[in-house]
Amino acid sequence: MKREIITTGDGSKTIHMPEWNEQYHSKHGALQEALHVFIEMGLKDTLSRKREQTSPISILEYGLGTGLNAMITAQFPTEHSIYYTAVEAFPIAVSEAVEVNYGQLLGNQVLYEKLHQCEWEQAVQLTDQFSIEKLEKKFDQINDVSRFDIIYFDAFGPRVQPELWTVDIFNAAFKALKPEGILTTYCAQGQARRNMQEAGFIIERLPGPPGKREMLRGRKMT
Repeated sequence: MKREIITTGDGSKTIHMPEWNEQYHSKHGALQEALHVFIEMGLKDTLSRKREQTSPISILEYGLGTGLNAMITAQFPTEHSIYYTAVEAFPIAVSEAVEVNYGQLLGNQVLYEKLHQCEWEQAVQLTDQFSIEKLEKKFDQINDVSRFDIIYFDAFGPRVQPELWTVDIFNAAFKALKPEGILTTYCAQGQARRNMQEAGFIIERLPGPPGKREMLRGRKMT
């Protein structure tokens, strides 16, 4: 499928697929969306609940894509170690990652290139407090149990890939979370919300990033 680099509303770039009229990130602002949905409503929420703890934070990302979410998480200032697992069925080329140029945007080109060049299927320590394991597989192959504190659910939208937003997919995500873990996503579609609820999530409808009225966050309360 053809992919092209476009500039979004906040000046950051993303990958656009004309055939689907879909982007890897919001056309209103790729960086703003990532910071709001996954850092503000995901990582910060979890860290605020674990202020008195020193245990590592485990994160699972559905859809590594351009690596933007992993990059901003790796740079986030925290005393907690972060173990990051990213699942991606169709990795982008390193040349595409260089073209979107998040390393320069976020002030650490070396870290961004290391993120994309490090080996798949093995954990790699990228900074003193951040390690990543990139797994080349599909979402329906995820079978972890009570392993993660946070899920960044950053799949392509249900308009173009509804099979990624089913009850079965969310059942697996629910099982992968630890008790009190959260799943955060830019999506606010009604059917996606109902599928998350059927899987067991307690749903919060939160203010969305620029260009979106709402987003969803699901909590595992058992």
